[in-house]
Amino acid sequence: MLTVLAVSLLLTLVFEEGFALLWGLRGRRELGLVALMNCLTNPPVVLLYHTATGLWHWNSLLVTAVLEGAAVLVEWRCCRAFSEQVKRPFLFALLINLFSYGAGCVINLL
Repeated sequence: MLTVLAVSLLLTLVFEEGFALLWGLRGRRELGLVALMNCLTNPPVVLLYHTATGLWHWNSLLVTAVLEGAAVLVEWRCCRAFSEQVKRPFLFALLINLFSYGAGCVINLL
């Protein structure tokens, strides 16, 4: 499980930092905020997903929707509170998570 958590966090950091750069974020503070948001949200989301679907056999689509929605809300609040460059924090949080989740789905298909 630790390997799954580490790989998931590493890939998420790579994808979301890249997205942030494409969005136009610059500077250690802004890119550090993106990294910290991911360290805050990714491990609990991955751990809760694997627990809910693997151990409790809950519906994976529903679990994914709830957990990803929660991650978007947490990251939106972080951007709103601490970012000086993100002008539309909810849109940013939604799109960065959709991008990262979609990239993860593509990797899992390969």
